[in-house]
Amino acid sequence: METQPLQDFQDLCTFESFRSFWHYYGYGVDQQELIDREFKRIKGVTYLDHAGTTLFPESQIKEFYDDISRNVYGNPHSHNPSSRLTHDTVESVRYRILEHFNTCPEEYSVIFTSGCTAALKLVADTFPWKAVSKEEPGSQFCFLTDNHTSVVGIRGVTALQGVGTVPVLPHQVEARARKPQTQTNGEEECSTPHLFCYPAQSNFSGRKYPLSYVKGVQSQQLYPACEHRGRWFVLLDAACFVGCSPLDLSQYPADFVPISFYKMFGFPTGLGALLVRNEAAGVLRKSYFGGGTAAAYLVEENYFVPKPNVSRFEDGTISFLDIISLHHGFETLQKLTGSMMNIQLHTFGLARYTYIILSCLCHSNGKPVAQIHCDSDFQNIAEQGAILNFSLLDCHGQTVGYSQVDKMASLFNIHIRTGCFCNTGACQHYLAISNQNVKSNLQAGHVCGDNIDLVDGHPTGSIRVSFGYMSSFEDCQNFLRFVVNCFVNKPLILDQTRITRLKSAAPMEASASYPLPSITNGQLGHEIEQVITPSPERITTPSEGTVSKEGKNNGISHTLTNLFIYPVKSCASFEVTEWPLGPQGLLYDRLWMVVNENGVCLSQKREPKLCLIRPIICLASNTLQLQVSGMEAVAVPLETSLEDSDLRTSQSKVCGDRVQTVDCGEEVSAWLTEFLGKPCRLIRQRPEFLRDMKFGRGKSCCPTALSLVNEAQFLLINKASVSFLQEHIANRHDCENEGTRSDMEQLIQRFRANLVISGQEPFAEDDWSHLTVGGTQFQVMGRCGRCQMIGVDQKSATRTQEPLRSLSECRSGKVTFGVYLAHQSARNSTAVSILSIGDHVIPRISDSTEKL
Repeated sequence: METQPLQDFQDLCTFESFRSFWHYYGYGVDQQELIDREFKRIKGVTYLDHAGTTLFPESQIKEFYDDISRNVYGNPHSHNPSSRLTHDTVESVRYRILEHFNTCPEEYSVIFTSGCTAALKLVADTFPWKAVSKEEPGSQFCFLTDNHTSVVGIRGVTALQGVGTVPVLPHQVEARARKPQTQTNGEEECSTPHLFCYPAQSNFSGRKYPLSYVKGVQSQQLYPACEHRGRWFVLLDAACFVGCSPLDLSQYPADFVPISFYKMFGFPTGLGALLVRNEAAGVLRKSYFGGGTAAAYLVEENYFVPKPNVSRFEDGTISFLDIISLHHGFETLQKLTGSMMNIQLHTFGLARYTYIILSCLCHSNGKPVAQIHCDSDFQNIAEQGAILNFSLLDCHGQTVGYSQVDKMASLFNIHIRTGCFCNTGACQHYLAISNQNVKSNLQAGHVCGDNIDLVDGHPTGSIRVSFGYMSSFEDCQNFLRFVVNCFVNKPLILDQTRITRLKSAAPMEASASYPLPSITNGQLGHEIEQVITPSPERITTPSEGTVSKEGKNNGISHTLTNLFIYPVKSCASFEVTEWPLGPQGLLYDRLWMVVNENGVCLSQKREPKLCLIRPIICLASNTLQLQVSGMEAVAVPLETSLEDSDLRTSQSKVCGDRVQTVDCGEEVSAWLTEFLGKPCRLIRQRPEFLRDMKFGRGKSCCPTALSLVNEAQFLLINKASVSFLQEHIANRHDCENEGTRSDMEQLIQRFRANLVISGQEPFAEDDWSHLTVGGTQFQVMGRCGRCQMIGVDQKSATRTQEPLRSLSECRSGKVTFGVYLAHQSARNSTAVSILSIGDHVIPRISDSTEKL
């Protein structure tokens, strides 16, 4: 061991020295600038308790405040507009959570809870524990001894049900692994459910346990699953892990994953979630049922049917404003850091540097200053997190009480955590505290969380420093100087041999165990150009065997008079004289939509000014242009290559259906935000995403792909019906019909149909089952139910009571107008259908006779 002057320690406490230990720091901007901008409140504070809770940035709170200042969020159990906004926003947040963990709603569901502990209790209360019996073995509740108290507490539930408890030492999981038990001939397969719980990362030492344990236990290849027949479920406590590390549930599909969001974002507190693998959700059984969880129940009879989805586990009204704030947490985290992998590299580097320096500090007599409680040398990012747990020692090798260290740290405004951190198992292991010691300490007056740090000279707890994404090199520097100034018997000695060895060791900076969440970008699913400019032989004509334009119509003339496309959902129409059909309806119809800052679709119900935005499809430039009076137009490509690395993908909802989309960029977002006066983005449906139409009872049709429409591919209205309604409105208001043509056009615009036909009998379309437009066949899928959106004047964006009020009156309470259509293309046909103004419309009514 070489003795060096104090100057060597000062040299080690330079940023240049840090960079010689680790190459990754920050997120492409000056870290101190980030702190000064987003975390002004911690000026003069060295905050090192991120495993307790991380800190929220100011912009996250500002964005959330602006959100709830702009929008009215009602109780999601109601059905009014503000409640629907809440429901849609909450669903968007659920998707964002799953996306963060690289999974999807088809694989996992999100159950909101008050925190990780509540999520664990939910599993404890609903897991189908089975007591041992003569016929079959009982369930086993197994957990690593290095686990949070809230996990071990599940034992309180299982003990009352006669369920076996198996504490598992960390080394036993693989050391006792063997071939799983197999059933013998004639022996029935055992279905007894068992649960194994382990942390992705120890909240005591920061040790990361292999995520491969998930599949290893589920497949009964690892201990304890290999010794107990039955069906094994895995609960992965990810609360500590996900604050600084990426978790890929597509690779490690744990059945139950509890998390707390304040560990990730610092805000909100009191909100967590249980991510449940859908294959495992069906085994959970609830006894109590609260508001919002029932599909039906009786008061005077013990009859209750829960809702079929996981909302049956969310008793009462969820903490919807806190949930909405999560969107801003994810967005801010992404904006400030880029990715969880960046956070992992940054925080691990800080922890590794601190570990190396602290472990090399010695008193003047050569005895170490600290005893580090960990199982690694901080060389592998897949095995160690951004937590450093230790005890300080005096020059005689005796432990300095953690309470004393905590008090001294407070004097220097250094925030650390001391004690056993709600992890008695790890505390006993690392501090060599026996079971009898725990009981004796209790008799001596020591309880969890108090300041009794030594009993008979033996420590009852330790010291933990932990790092977050906003931690800086200066935090490490301040902490190390504090230790040297307050707890080292001078002159300081550095273990240079150890420093050289640890510094020269090549750390594993990236690991295949933790790939970044990503979405594979594929090629476009169809060649749009071929559809827009089809060759003559590909266009369906009457001579090719479909219904002729001159087909039988019993003398009644129905003609296609108007053809409208709505490229952007809820924006103005784009009227054409002829247009091709694509796989989802009229080509480019409702492929885009405007969403708010939370990714929720905006419609004219919430934002009537959308109708003033005029989309124009420019085939010559291959762009979609958006125009509005008083502003320069903005354009986006009709087709965006999914190979673009800057492409942002997201998930949203349309009429309860999940849709996958891509973001159209900052320029059009700024344009929409300026016009609408609120943060908005334009998104486009992903070309390869398939969304099928839902058919009503008695309807049958080939699978029908949808764009971002609400219900069906096409909407048709009859001018005769519009004229009838127009007359009813005029009579109702006892006034002359002013400007028939103008009023007719306004009414047509309000109903936002794709196809407008001329006819003689109002509402004749209600009875049609099929129709042919030109040479193109359609099936009628049902009537279009109308809402307050038809009250928006499409020219001025003002709201009126008409025509909804008159429509309800003249149709005897039925608020339907127009019919939905689905395109019936010939099987295996490659022909492109084109609709043109003037096409004859030949209907067929439901009883297969011609409508007279």
